Formats: sequence, structure tokens, C-alpha cells
Amino acid sequence: MLVQQIVNAISLGGVYALLALGLAIVFSIVGLINFAHGELMTIAGYCLLGALLMGVPLAVAVVVAVASAAIAAVLMEQIAFKPMRGASVTSLLITSFAVSSLLKVLFQNGISARPQPIAMPSWMTGAFQFGHVSIGVGPLLSIAGSALALIALELFLRRTVMGTAMRAAAEDFNVVRLMGIPAGRIIATAFLLSGLLAGLASLLWIAQRASVDPLMGFTPVLKAFIATVVGGLGSLPGAVVGGLLLGVIEVALQSALPPDVAPYRDAIVLSGVILVLLFRPDGVIPAARAQRS
Repeated sequence: MLVQQIVNAISLGGVYALLALGLAIVFSIVGLINFAHGELMTIAGYCLLGALLMGVPLAVAVVVAVASAAIAAVLMEQIAFKPMRGASVTSLLITSFAVSSLLKVLFQNGISARPQPIAMPSWMTGAFQFGHVSIGVGPLLSIAGSALALIALELFLRRTVMGTAMRAAAEDFNVVRLMGIPAGRIIATAFLLSGLLAGLASLLWIAQRASVDPLMGFTPVLKAFIATVVGGLGSLPGAVVGGLLLGVIEVALQSALPPDVAPYRDAIVLSGVILVLLFRPDGVIPAARAQRS
């Protein structure tokens, strides 16, 4: 039971970490908490569903789903957020809420307000047996996918010119502009990466629930936002640590709390977040340029 709970915790925390990283990348450069990030998950889910219904092989459908989330993120930046550059944080926040609400209404009225089942391959619903321990394929895929995505992102940020420019922009955007690096390209790349991470997180989420609905991305992105706050807003290592920590706490409470107390799990988790921020107001791993406001 302990091994299974550890796997479940890392699996859930990995999804939160991917989403938190997407939020942190955009925030570190633009200063925007994009609450429409959850709708990118939903877009990827519906594109996966549509591709499978058209008879597209699963591997191709996965690529289509992730690519659709990345393209949607770039379009979102160009249409909604680019005209708002230089606006106040409050204006950007309201814009992100407006985009999120608009997309939810489009999903509900244009597709369906009910969850749509997605037929997953039989091998994804199976489990590996290690002695007396049974571990599901879905959680293992989630762990592997999250780890590979985090490694790929780290290599991109450390080994490529654009990755170096993005890290520099997170430190001081004005200096990067003075060096002649186009600001629009950096911001578009940040949104592209956030969309890729949201698309991958959507696939890992769907692999364990086998359905998609208009509100699918709301709860995980809300948890991811909590993870970014705990880890340190704008801190990429902090986003990973915060996501994993939140996943571990949720799974631990789910298995340890008595049945009559289990419905209050989220309230207990948020109380723990408040305690952490009382002692570490900038997060566990603060960003070099903290923006507490």
C-alpha cells in the first residue's frame, strides 16, 4: 500500500508540476497569471477525442492534441494578451478570466456540457504486478511523461539560444531588449512552451480519467496555481517542487484521513499552504526577482 501511494503521489504531483511550470514560465517573463491555462488542457482533450473519433492512430492523435494546445496558447497571446502589453497586472488578470470564461461557454454550447468518454487502449488500463504490489499503467505513464518533459524543458532552457534568452528575460526583460533580442519572440515562445506543457498534462490527466468536459482544466490548474505560490511565483524549480509537494500531501491525506473527515481534504491542504507562506512568504524556492504583489 505504501509503494502504491508513493507512485500515486508522484504521478499526481508530476501533472501539477507540468501545469505549474507552464504558469511559472509565462509569469516569470510577462508577469501574468494565466487562468485560461486550464482551457488549454480542455482544448487538447477535445482535439484528442476528435482525432480518435476520425480513426486517427493513437500516436498521431497524441501529437495533434499537444500541438493544438501549443497553437491555441500562441493564438491566445496574440489575440488577447498582446494588445494588453504594458497594462496593469489587474487588467491582465481580468483578461485571462475573460478568455477562460469565453472558452468555457464555447465548449459548453458548441460541444456539450456533459463529460465525453474517450476510449483508451486496453493496455493503458492494466497494471503491473510486482510481488504483492499492483501498480497501474496510467500512473507509471504519468511519472515517465512528466519526468521526460521536465528534462526536455531543462535542456531547452540551458542548451539553446532562445532558452538562454528566456532565462535572461526572467531576470531582467529590459536588458534583454537592449541586447536586440525581439521581445515578441520571447513572449510567444513562453506561451508556446506553456501550451505544450498544458497539452501533455491534459493527456496524462485523461489517461487516468478517460473523459473530457468543459471544466476539466479548472481544478488541476487551480491546484497548479497553488503549487506555484508555494514553490515561489516565477521560480521554475519552485514550480516543480510545489507541484510534487502538493501531490504528495493530497495523496497522503486521502489515504490517512478518516472517511468522515476526507471531504475536508482540500481545506486542510489550503490551511497547510497558508502555514507555509507564513514562514516562507516568497515560496519554498523564491524567484531571483520575486513579485509578491
